[in-house]
Amino acid sequence: MTQTLPITKARENLTELVDRAARLRNEYTITVNGEPKAVLLSVDEYESLKETLEILSNTKLMEDLREAEAQATRGELVDWEDFKEEMRW
Repeated sequence: MTQTLPITKARENLTELVDRAARLRNEYTITVNGEPKAVLLSVDEYESLKETLEILSNTKLMEDLREAEAQATRGELVDWEDFKEEMRW
């Protein structure tokens, strides 16, 4: 859940906010004059969001994922042992 707070409050409590973002994955929207201006979140969460956006923006990958999902829905699955044998694992 994202907590919204004014920049003055964020400035006063920055060390604590950074610690909570890192340890507890808390997220904070920082406002200036009541307008959202920035977001504070953990590095892990930020990297995860960037990776998700990268995947979603990759048209070919998304097409492949949709096709794989459709195949699974139709029951067109490959047995794990057959897959390993085919891949020579």
